[in-house]
Amino acid sequence: MVLFENVRFLDTTLRDGEQTPGVALNTEGKLAIARKLDELGISIIEAGSAITSEGERNAMKAVAAEGLDAEICSYCRIMQQDVDYALECDVDSIHLVAPVSDLHINVKLKKSREDVIDMAVNTTEYAKEHGLIVEISGEDASRADFEFLKKFYQKGIEAGADRACYCDTVGLLVPEKTTEIFGELADFCEVPVSIHCHDDFGMSVANTVAALNAGAKEAHCTINGIGERAGNTALEEVVMILEWLYKYDTGIKKEELYRTSRLVSRLTGIPVAINKSLVGGNAFTHEAGIHVHGLLADTSTYEPLKPEIVGRERKIVLGKHAGKSSVTLALKELGLDVDKPQLDEILLRVKELGDHGKRVTDSDLQTIAETVLDTYTEARVNLEEYNIVSGSRVMPTASVRLTVDGKEVIEADVGDGPVDAVVKGISKAVAGIADIQLEEYHVDSITGGTDALVEVRVKLSRDGKMATSRGARTDIIMASVEAVINGINQLIKENKG
Repeated sequence: MVLFENVRFLDTTLRDGEQTPGVALNTEGKLAIARKLDELGISIIEAGSAITSEGERNAMKAVAAEGLDAEICSYCRIMQQDVDYALECDVDSIHLVAPVSDLHINVKLKKSREDVIDMAVNTTEYAKEHGLIVEISGEDASRADFEFLKKFYQKGIEAGADRACYCDTVGLLVPEKTTEIFGELADFCEVPVSIHCHDDFGMSVANTVAALNAGAKEAHCTINGIGERAGNTALEEVVMILEWLYKYDTGIKKEELYRTSRLVSRLTGIPVAINKSLVGGNAFTHEAGIHVHGLLADTSTYEPLKPEIVGRERKIVLGKHAGKSSVTLALKELGLDVDKPQLDEILLRVKELGDHGKRVTDSDLQTIAETVLDTYTEARVNLEEYNIVSGSRVMPTASVRLTVDGKEVIEADVGDGPVDAVVKGISKAVAGIADIQLEEYHVDSITGGTDALVEVRVKLSRDGKMATSRGARTDIIMASVEAVINGINQLIKENKG
């Protein structure tokens, strides 16, 4: 047997995926996703369940009228009424689903096995008489009696069914059992067999691949694996497993997978887990360190495939594991050149942020680097330490210890707040060499959160001369101190005394 021969995909994002709690797509949303699925190269789009509502039917009609290359399908129960509603939507095919486990037959349908077969046969014949392609599907097949299941498929195929689908409705299959089942079904059924899995035990992708490997010709999937409970088989994962690991050409436009994932996430409101394979936020993101050192030499060291293949870009973030090479690379990408002392200081600040559990973004790094580059290496004024006393019943008081032209100076002052107090203390400490006035003070949070990197920008004046400087730290007081001292050094750098 030739493995993975003529594999097709039925995408059920618009039906099973939309059954995710809280998801309700309007007509425009269904159309947008259907167009993208068609662009991907999906063979069959299950556009919804025509029996659901008038609004659902209107949306399905719009998808069917779009003139897509994909076959447009409606979910149907084994009832003539469902087929009539599907015909009203002008679909090409129906996914005709019948309960096949005794649990579902007896408890949900309250019928006998013979009743189920009769209903399935009659509905199949009716659909075929009206020109529909029929995929007959066994719901809860993984808990059904296998001999009865084969009889169900046989009778459906004799009635005209074009495809037969096996549904692992509550995700109970394992790959070994799946291989055994589909090896037999592929030989038994005279039509292509398909696999429909749910991810209750995290096995849907593995089971789907095992089924295709054993002779199934069609896989039911959803984008991002969305669906009821733990979801359905993720289309992007099955596609890339077949393409990249088994070297089988699926015909799917791999470079559009990520954009499709983002579209579905946005329109359904379901975020993609950050650590999800291929399309998750971290899938091609590396924190600088030993991994980035390897990536710089050869990207394949810590990536199984190039991100561009699935429409992604590689991202490198900095944190406590950052090294000089990765920081240097990131700075070059920002167009910033630094010398060794400046690089050492930037790296120190990056690691400080990393120790607080923060990732250093491009904007963080740019602010840090520009702050360090603004600092004069031969500064006349340097901070040694400061202390703040503040509280609801205490006047904010700051003491500062500076070196001014190599001499230690200690001063203290009070203010309207801790920042005001420390700035006044610094001004007193440098009064011997310059009268400095704070003209403007501005704070920006570079990233969100209470431990965000903050940028403080100040405008200082001295004898009519103005200087603007900045400071960037997670501590707003330290950022303010840094900004003020940088500004002071700019104003006094040319005149000693």
